[in-house]
Amino acid sequence: MFNRAVSRLSRKRPPSDIHGSDGSSSSSHQNPKSTDKWAASLENLLEDPEGVKRFREFLKKEFSEENVLFWLACEDFKKTQDKKQIFNLMKYDSYSRFLKSDLFLKHKQTEEEDEDPPDAQTAAKRASRIYNT
Repeated sequence: MFNRAVSRLSRKRPPSDIHGSDGSSSSSHQNPKSTDKWAASLENLLEDPEGVKRFREFLKKEFSEENVLFWLACEDFKKTQDKKQIFNLMKYDSYSRFLKSDLFLKHKQTEEEDEDPPDAQTAAKRASRIYNT
């Protein structure tokens, strides 16, 4: 999803959009109505492909382009028609692998040890938990 958002933003405009009829670059002559809309709200800016392009240029210079890229990826995800397919992929692939992972098993073991009454734990187990955390 994220890569699709990035590639969508990275697409080049057709030459007719880049150069005016006289051959001069039109990018330096921005339509004042567009900039007025951009100034009115962030939503207006993000709905306009040229606005997104200019905003990305600015964010690159500010070293925070990832913010708009993340937002765009989230917007693309919202539009996904196959949410059930994504859920099923997580359920039958990622989730089952998570339940077998060292991360999950270690957390489960820690919870089970915490449930045992202190008398049931050996001194070695208590010392191991104190020094290994």
